[in-house]
Amino acid sequence: MIIRADAKKTTWFVLVLVLCCLITIQSCKKKRSEMATILYKKTHNKVFKNIDPDDFSAAFKKVFATEKSKIDNPQLILDHYDQNDYEPVFVTEQLWNGGLKAMIANYRKANEHGLDPKIFQPEQIETLMNKFYDKNAIKTTEDAYYYMAQLEILAAKSLIDYSSALQYGITSPKKIYSRYFIKTLRPDSISMNRVFYVTNMQAYLDSIQPKDPEYLTLQKAYLDGFQAPKLSKEETKRILLVNMERLRWKNKPADHKYVYVNIPDFRLDVIDSGHSVLNMKVCVGEGRNKKYLNTLENYNDTCRVDNPFPHETPLLSSMIHSVQVNPIWNIPNSIANKEIIVEEVKDPYYLANKNINVYKDGKLIEDPETIDWSKVTKENSDYEFKQQPGADNSLGKIKFLFENRSNVYLHDTPAQEPFRYTMRAVSHGCVRLEKPLDLAHNLFRDTSRYNMVAKDMAEDNPTPTDIGLRPKVPVYITYITCWADQEGKLQFRRDVYGLDIVLYDHLKKFLAAE
Repeated sequence: MIIRADAKKTTWFVLVLVLCCLITIQSCKKKRSEMATILYKKTHNKVFKNIDPDDFSAAFKKVFATEKSKIDNPQLILDHYDQNDYEPVFVTEQLWNGGLKAMIANYRKANEHGLDPKIFQPEQIETLMNKFYDKNAIKTTEDAYYYMAQLEILAAKSLIDYSSALQYGITSPKKIYSRYFIKTLRPDSISMNRVFYVTNMQAYLDSIQPKDPEYLTLQKAYLDGFQAPKLSKEETKRILLVNMERLRWKNKPADHKYVYVNIPDFRLDVIDSGHSVLNMKVCVGEGRNKKYLNTLENYNDTCRVDNPFPHETPLLSSMIHSVQVNPIWNIPNSIANKEIIVEEVKDPYYLANKNINVYKDGKLIEDPETIDWSKVTKENSDYEFKQQPGADNSLGKIKFLFENRSNVYLHDTPAQEPFRYTMRAVSHGCVRLEKPLDLAHNLFRDTSRYNMVAKDMAEDNPTPTDIGLRPKVPVYITYITCWADQEGKLQFRRDVYGLDIVLYDHLKKFLAAE
């Protein structure tokens, strides 16, 4: 009897399970049949009465396989449809509620951002849309599946591309610049998947338009055909285009207070609550285009790829964590081999006069003038050079330290003459400060730590002093050749590192026709 009871229970369980499955299947079929109902109601084309979701998913996969190579993020798009039963949201919803028309209208205005509307394929989308509006254009279910898949894939791809271009830029700075170390957000799966869940397309498209006042100022100048003084109209246009692209990159400081260095401007600003509260001249690393022989209008093929001059200051973001007052300069091997040893050959007392100590295997050499430096080359040199604190120290009286892979920093300098130059790309890579004590005062404020900094800088202390900065302050070293100042006036600077040229050459295939 126990066996029979268990068998009876098992039978009932199986029947209930089967019944639940049947209900679920019927529910899914009912839900999926809505695709045919919607499309027939909208198109008045009898072909769509016979649309089957399973057949459509098979057709979608087949069409997608042929289009995959033309899509930047094919797996993301395929994963979305696979996880959503291949529901064609653009065909069943956006085609009829004005969403696709809004997309096309915005794509055709992409030239307002300097971008070629063709890259978003508005004409192809419109051609496919018209097939659904004409009840006689699609004659078989096979054609219906094909054009549904074509339109769905193209709409998804184009909207992702357009959204990414306007919100993140159409190029990735990390891919085109070899010394770019600024945190920069790029489109991710979350941002790209948003396009599948848009309910009000026009509102969404309005929301992703760049609204930064500086961007709008450059955009207006571009659309008005503005020509900068001493520049041709074409060069002005290209400068505006590359800097509009930079403004689309998501790499802007969001901090309340930060130190900002713009390499082409040769200036440093401390920005507090959106305003510059301290400004000074700086000298930056020597650049490949320091004589400005190449311009955005005229440049040779060797300028197309980023090939930095060895001394160029990198683009970076970091946090200033401390200062060193009366610093020791650990002279890099590149400078020692090319400059220090050469000078010592000319003058055996050069090292002593410059207060530079020489080390071998970590041990101080007491009489470096006894070494025959003419026989020392970079291949056989195993010497280390350290310039001690003092009036001649190339780092001056203070250096501001922050983590970075290029081992650069902001620092004082005894060489004041270059601050009178217009072109101040003259350093070995670090950033020399015109007013280092003012920067220290701004960062440390009126504290005992600042008093220590000021006291030690005023003395010839042979011992370096490390002083931590709390809280740490962000530093951004960037490269901008055109911007709107606080009065809204456009400022232009020359392309000392040729980075405008590199960006323009990568950007030009996406630009609006002349």
